[in-house]
Amino acid sequence: MDITEYAHKITSQLELFLEFFNAFTIGITGTKGKSTTSSLIYQMLQDQNRRSILLGNIGKPVFDFLEDFQTDTIVVLEMSSHQLEYMKRSPNIAILLNIFPDHLDHYDSYEMYGKAKCNIFEHQKSTDYFLYNADNQTIQKVMGNPKSISYSVSFAGNQESEIYLKDNFVFVKNTKVYDTREVRKLAGDYSLNNIMFVLGISEILKLDLKQTVQTIKQFEPLRHRLQLVGTYEGITYYDNSIATIPEATIEAVKALKDVDTLIIGGMDRGINYTELEEFINQSQIGNIICMPKTGHDIARRLKRRTYLVSTMEEAVDVAKRVTTRGKSCLLSPAAASYGFFKNFEEKGDLYQRLVKS
Repeated sequence: MDITEYAHKITSQLELFLEFFNAFTIGITGTKGKSTTSSLIYQMLQDQNRRSILLGNIGKPVFDFLEDFQTDTIVVLEMSSHQLEYMKRSPNIAILLNIFPDHLDHYDSYEMYGKAKCNIFEHQKSTDYFLYNADNQTIQKVMGNPKSISYSVSFAGNQESEIYLKDNFVFVKNTKVYDTREVRKLAGDYSLNNIMFVLGISEILKLDLKQTVQTIKQFEPLRHRLQLVGTYEGITYYDNSIATIPEATIEAVKALKDVDTLIIGGMDRGINYTELEEFINQSQIGNIICMPKTGHDIARRLKRRTYLVSTMEEAVDVAKRVTTRGKSCLLSPAAASYGFFKNFEEKGDLYQRLVKS
């Protein structure tokens, strides 16, 4: 059966909400970073006494919170590709953080996955806003010509963008708004890229910039997102079980800088791991602990010290034994958890329990 002939009949809670409820909405999507960015935007609004609520793919269905809406409520929506796939409505402000190969077990092609993401802005009005990653080649390829007011965001420093990075400062509309050397708890370049979008929202909503920066400084990483588990017997453990693609694992290693042991592996969804393999082979990581299925496949092409294990219990036992004291052990699978765990949360929770035991 060709489902495309029925696509116009498919709807969802999110679409019905966007169609029938007169609420101001901010939608966030991307292969990686959407939960952190959504939560940070929500916290920014809360800290500035703007009535807001965080719903959607973050784990809170919109229909469960209809009684909480008031006329001035700003609704922050984390939106997945599956929620967006047949969407015929778009939020007032749309954010597209990035597009990387993912969910290729569901979509017919990488391009189809990218086009599903684009529904976050495809149905906007000319008075709406769209913020997108100007450095991401896939976005440039599939986005077409948005009808809304566009803000391109360039971590690479393209000064033709509305938001860009230059000389340790984030600029919005050519005005310095954030010193990247400010102490913050969200580590890594990819977190800074997410922060640039948040600063753009702050500008669009005309929020107090000093308070926005204060929110950014104090914001804690979400669970399983480069989360510090603790230091035990001289080894510092981090949980990044949310990393289901190679790019997320690479950026996590770069952010920590002292990873001596990396735990990878999970469900095979047809993702290409060449970039991750080359990164590991050129890195200073001392130990690669490889879990099935993808970890075992990747191990054959690695030139670093590898350990093939079957369970998380084995992985943590090896990590405790081989990791150099004074350095870090990072769980960052670069693959989905399904087939071995219910989800990345279950995988990360088990890792944390074993580390602490």
